[in-house]
Amino acid sequence: MNNKAVLQIACLLWATAIPAFGETVSLKDAVQRALANNHLLKAAALEEGAAREGVAGSKSRYLPRVSLESGALLSTTPSSVFMMKLDEGRINPASDFAAGALNNPSPRGDFRTLLRLEQPLIDFNVSTGVKLAEKDAETAQTALRQAREQVTFRVYLAYLEVRRAGAYRDIADQALADAREHLRLAQVRERDGVGLKSDQLRAATEVSEAEQAQVSATNELQLSRLRLNLVLGGPEGEALDIAGLPQLSDPDQRADLAELALKQRPDLAVAEQAVQKGELAVRQAKNAYLPTVYASASYQVNDRELPLGYDHDSWNVGVNLRWDLFDGTRRSHEKGRAELSRQAAAEVLEDRRREVTLQVTEARLRRKEVAAKLVSARAALQAAQEGVRLVTLRFAGGLSSMVELMDAEATLNRSRANLVEVENAELRSAAQLYHAAGVLVTEVLR
Repeated sequence: MNNKAVLQIACLLWATAIPAFGETVSLKDAVQRALANNHLLKAAALEEGAAREGVAGSKSRYLPRVSLESGALLSTTPSSVFMMKLDEGRINPASDFAAGALNNPSPRGDFRTLLRLEQPLIDFNVSTGVKLAEKDAETAQTALRQAREQVTFRVYLAYLEVRRAGAYRDIADQALADAREHLRLAQVRERDGVGLKSDQLRAATEVSEAEQAQVSATNELQLSRLRLNLVLGGPEGEALDIAGLPQLSDPDQRADLAELALKQRPDLAVAEQAVQKGELAVRQAKNAYLPTVYASASYQVNDRELPLGYDHDSWNVGVNLRWDLFDGTRRSHEKGRAELSRQAAAEVLEDRRREVTLQVTEARLRRKEVAAKLVSARAALQAAQEGVRLVTLRFAGGLSSMVELMDAEATLNRSRANLVEVENAELRSAAQLYHAAGVLVTEVLR
């Protein structure tokens, strides 16, 4: 068995091992599936839910705090023993006030149960903390919107990659068919005594190379379909095919994209929220200079013999004001740090605004650039096709060698591949421009 037969058998076995391609999806359907099933989007949604829980947790600081304590104590400390008896209501005036009993009491135990309530009346850090938590929730929501834009762009790129891989596989199929025809012609010409053995050997080499390229192209097509399914969050191992070219409205007709980007870009909104959080952090640092007022109440039960037992009970109610008048310079430095962090966030925001405007401008320029390349690539393909036609006629008349014909067809295949790349770049440039403006999801689902 020769090497060619071995390669053909290997290609057949490899092809049968590849699972069948799955269903066909349009770009809009693909994006809708990704928005519903993509695991990174699910993670972002869960993060937003966690931030909302943080808001609820911060608001709960407005509510009273209730705690239950139960403990046991065994002691010979005079003050502790006397207070145990007093809390239990077991003071005996006849014996407990004797000097010996007070100074050298016998070991005594006590079970104490305490129900305590604490209610904030004035604490400015509570309200500021709630606002900070709400701002964190807004940031998480914006991050989810940003993730939706990014996933949509990934779907678009994966969709184009399937198109590119499919076109390359078609080119590889055509190249293999041409190579086999060259080999047939070389064999016929040699058999008729008008061809060279070197032409047949060169054609056989071309067939082997074309078969290997076809294997690689088919493999890339399968992988691109698997990657598309992965971005969509589909069942593991399933492959998806595309329904056709992605269709977006012409962004060249939109003169407002730069202005729209400043309003719609999620990452810009995150930077703005960082500045707002910095302002709240400054306010919280200033609140540290203010007093806090809390109300409290407790109910206590003591028993000599049983946990949670009842020999005697007592209660108290009170209001407590706390005002830190001096703590070194900690609060001053905390306030300075918060103010500097706020200023840093403002500088980042300004940089992001300029960067967003530049990205939209760059996307527009790249789109014009690829439009010019597309005209050139189409012209190059037409020239290559005409070149192959002329060389084929010359070859049929014996005026050109087979090597010249193969070189012309190789140039044609390179022109085909280049046109695929430029067409993909042209399609990608539209999505890139809408992505830079922060409205890609809206445009795809329109």
